[in-house]
Amino acid sequence: MQKRWALKPQGHPEVVENLSKALGVDTCLANLLVQRGITTFDQARTFFRPSLEDLYDPFRMQDMEQAVERIGQAVEHKEPILVYGDYDVDGTSAVALVYTFLKNFHENIDFYIPDRYNEGYGISIKGIDYAHQTGVKLIIALDCGIKAVEKVAYAREKQIDFIICDHHRPGPDLPEALAILDPKRNDCPYPYKELSGCGIGFKLIQAYAFRKGIPFNELIQYLDLVAISIASDIVDITGENRILAYFGLRLINTRPRPGLEALLRYASVMRKEDTKGKFVFNRELTITDLVFMIGPRINAAGRIESGRNSVRLLITKDLNEALLIADQINSNNIERKNLDMLATQQAIGMINTSESMKSARSTVIFHPEWHKGVIGIVASRLTETFYRPTIVMTLSNGLITGSARSVKDFDIYEAVDACSDLLEHFGGHKFAAGLSLKPENLSAFCEKFESTVSNRLEGIELVPVMEIDLELPLNVISSKFYNVLKQFAPFGPGNMAPLFMTRGLVDAGGSRVVGKNHLKLGVVHPEVPGGPFSAIAFQQGEHFNLIDKQMPFNICYHVEENEWNGAVNLQLNIKDIKFSD
Repeated sequence: MQKRWALKPQGHPEVVENLSKALGVDTCLANLLVQRGITTFDQARTFFRPSLEDLYDPFRMQDMEQAVERIGQAVEHKEPILVYGDYDVDGTSAVALVYTFLKNFHENIDFYIPDRYNEGYGISIKGIDYAHQTGVKLIIALDCGIKAVEKVAYAREKQIDFIICDHHRPGPDLPEALAILDPKRNDCPYPYKELSGCGIGFKLIQAYAFRKGIPFNELIQYLDLVAISIASDIVDITGENRILAYFGLRLINTRPRPGLEALLRYASVMRKEDTKGKFVFNRELTITDLVFMIGPRINAAGRIESGRNSVRLLITKDLNEALLIADQINSNNIERKNLDMLATQQAIGMINTSESMKSARSTVIFHPEWHKGVIGIVASRLTETFYRPTIVMTLSNGLITGSARSVKDFDIYEAVDACSDLLEHFGGHKFAAGLSLKPENLSAFCEKFESTVSNRLEGIELVPVMEIDLELPLNVISSKFYNVLKQFAPFGPGNMAPLFMTRGLVDAGGSRVVGKNHLKLGVVHPEVPGGPFSAIAFQQGEHFNLIDKQMPFNICYHVEENEWNGAVNLQLNIKDIKFSD
């Protein structure tokens, strides 16, 4: 697929120059900071040296006082508490965090993860009935509940209080819960709006710990779970999230909890250090590793079997138990891969053989036999393939259930909301949403969603954009440059790894196609001293013939380290290639 390259606005030259001098770094690096809103030495220090002291006061969140007081009352009177969460990574990590924390001083506690197939997303009647039957008077809901108006009303009839910790957009009416912690509430003054569901769970235990005199240092052990949720739920890694992710990653790399160590043994990033069987990491893990190695495996439990297994994995302190659970979850993940691969192939075939679907501005596709647990993944794959707002649907318990995924700068939640008169339920955020509808409304929904998307995208060409931070001469790249660049991490939405562009390069000789259509290159610029620079371009082997003929080309790329045979060298990871005019 062709991509459009767009160079981001550059920092004001005087501001960049002043910051460069203040920090003693290259102006290219100073420009990257200015693009991120960092213009002074003090701001740069805060950015490069995240501090837990910069976390916001949790009591600035609407309803936090009520939530802490109610939990304190339950603990004091030894009331049963049920910690309830969604079955995805954010929900299960949030449940693991709050459950483990409260379990330290409150034995009468249980957790509940709804069944994806029998109960669906969010608060369920079955879950409330379970709480009622077991004598629970307080449910703490995590990563769900903000739109559960009728379910919370049902719980009130059963004399069950709800504390809702959610980060999704509220509907027009809030549930009548005892406390609703959600920075996206219109009346919530909390300064940072992009916390994950697990992040809000952390703010809840932070507030409780403060009220009860529990040292903050005792909470740091839970930041690995917050980091996993931030990475896997694709929330912004800015502000408070960046601090939480930074320290959570540090914890995972130095003292991974048994469940994470067990899971990562299946991800080829750990090796036996000695004959005693101790495992260590091959390299430092990043946010990207959490997204691709941990997130899918934790999600697979809820997609194929039960999200309870993910919570069990994350709360256990016994490595042997963790290894048994991780083995089952890894099997779930293998099954998930097979199911999503089959469904993706079928969906692509359906689209390519339908003229109306090929020419549409959106993809709305339904197959009654697709596995409900993988339709979100299939939607993501179709979005990558066809680059347009996408909804993938299947049949489940008499309703059609769908997962929606979006493209840059298109709010799919609002587009789904515009069709809400045809839906039974829906929820989500700008880039992803879930929905359900009656089978008889399918045709009307498909038409209305396509019309909504077409109207909102009128005159806009749907082409993936490579957002380039900076045009960079190759001779700027050095070990010193890269050592500063590494300190921009952790990378993710809102703080992506810098993408650079260099024009007019040629092959330095020895370039070749390796593996499955990957290009291994040595590149030089005829007019710039230095080089050649080593580069890799995955899945871009089709460019080899022109490059081999010394055709000048432009690249956009990340700078990274590559380890080979014990040697570590800088490498350009090329994301796209265009040939010079």
